[in-house]
Amino acid sequence: MNRKAPNRRTFVRLGAAALGAASLAGSPWSLAEQAGKRVAIITPYVSSPTTSEMIKSIVDYGTKQGWKTNVVDTRGDMGQMVARMEDAIASKVDAIVVVSIDAGRIQAQLQAAQAAHIPVFGCDSSYAPGMTATAVSDDAAMSTLITNQLFSAMGDKGTVIVFTHRPHPGVLKRTNQFTALLAQHPNIKVIAEKHVDVPGPIESARKSMESLLLANPQKGSITGVWGAFDDAAIGATQAIMAAGRDEIVVTGVDGSSQAVDLIRKKSPLVATVKQDFVGMGQRVGEQITRVLDGQPVTATTIDVPAKLLTISNLS
Repeated sequence: MNRKAPNRRTFVRLGAAALGAASLAGSPWSLAEQAGKRVAIITPYVSSPTTSEMIKSIVDYGTKQGWKTNVVDTRGDMGQMVARMEDAIASKVDAIVVVSIDAGRIQAQLQAAQAAHIPVFGCDSSYAPGMTATAVSDDAAMSTLITNQLFSAMGDKGTVIVFTHRPHPGVLKRTNQFTALLAQHPNIKVIAEKHVDVPGPIESARKSMESLLLANPQKGSITGVWGAFDDAAIGATQAIMAAGRDEIVVTGVDGSSQAVDLIRKKSPLVATVKQDFVGMGQRVGEQITRVLDGQPVTATTIDVPAKLLTISNLS
């Protein structure tokens, strides 16, 4: 399908003014070689605080190198994600970063970028052939941490509701790991799995949880809620608290400030896993720098450690 030539104004410029200026002092890289390089950062999920945190980290890093960074938000639309990536390739940017996507869905665009000699990097995105490198948390390990924590809090029995967003590659891995672990706990039964809409994940999860509470009004009919990410866990927790169903325990993943605050307040949300989103952005920036300087990446997939947070270690 023919499309008009890309308009560079389709990129939303979020440089130092919008995402926070960073000092050029102390940069370990050669600004003379990096200055003026154009880096496109594309995601469907800018509305997510964690995605925004990763993007800010990349932009801040790029500011130190003198890059011109353009951030594009497709508002949950993967079709637009593909189109905007094609725009970036046609614009002959120096590098592309895709944030929080399943790279398997952009195979044709990865091949086009390769043909144009434009390196493509992932941040919180799965790796696919044609990508140069991606920085991620170990989603299976995080899921194991949080699932074991939930099952323990449930006394290894009862019913659980799953809140997920399978289009996100990391969330899909966490959900699949949850399913694998569930098979080892015969006294725990999943009574519902709910897709959480993005944008608007907190409200989406809250509304779904409200309906589930109405459908299961007796105390004890729902034992736990497994949130694949904090926004889902927060929305479910809000509904549980409003309904006075504090016997239900909830877990999430991300370590967002709102989730941590709820854990500290001893709400139904009892645990999360803190991802190092700033660290992921920095690792991506470092790999871009290496490639722009003519060096190979240190690895195609770079795992950034995460940490379980509960009331015990938050206190």
